[in-house]
Amino acid sequence: MGADKTGADNNIKSSKLDTYFPLLWLLAIPFLNIFYGLLNNGSGNVGNLMTDLDHLIPFIPVFIIPYLFWYPFIFGMFILLFLKDRIVYYRSLIALCAGLISCYLIYAAYQTTVPRPPIIDDGWLTGLVKLVYATDKPFNCFPSIHVLTSYIVLKASYRCSFERKARTAIFIAAWSIIISTLFVKQHALLDIAGAVLLTEALVFIVKLIRFRNRKPSVEAHAHKAAQITK
Repeated sequence: MGADKTGADNNIKSSKLDTYFPLLWLLAIPFLNIFYGLLNNGSGNVGNLMTDLDHLIPFIPVFIIPYLFWYPFIFGMFILLFLKDRIVYYRSLIALCAGLISCYLIYAAYQTTVPRPPIIDDGWLTGLVKLVYATDKPFNCFPSIHVLTSYIVLKASYRCSFERKARTAIFIAAWSIIISTLFVKQHALLDIAGAVLLTEALVFIVKLIRFRNRKPSVEAHAHKAAQITK
């Protein structure tokens, strides 16, 4: 009896490890981010894709909030995708990593910049903007990684069984992040357009990938673990 219980406990632990191990693939994102720092400089010829319309867009410090929300949003969304649909999780992560690599190749071949406004106010919002400006040089602009990643998880959410309210919240969050890049003067309109087009191309290509076996969802693993304990 005791041996059976020990064996069941070990099976449950093994099942949980097998279930959540694929989340470690998210570590590919910070690893690839190393190349962002290496390329984020103004050496060589630096282009400027600002248009007349970009110059009409005002600098609005409050948009630094959704801009910074990007960090927990992306990782949080990938965890939700993992819990909802394993195949969507894998395809979205592949698209994101391929997108990052594509962006870095573009940065290496054609570096661009966006002029930043002088900041006089000492409020806490402008303080956050100053922090971003201090830690992120005004390069690596086309295409926008903020837009690329936000758009990828937004499209992924349409292929998962999220409730209507959740989809609405994801839509608002993603597009708030996307437009925030304009209002905090981190990107130009062409940076956004380039990221959207790149995402559409990558998502289309990744859809062609056929996985041999569909991994069971976390809910299925939980049901299996419950059966073991009976």
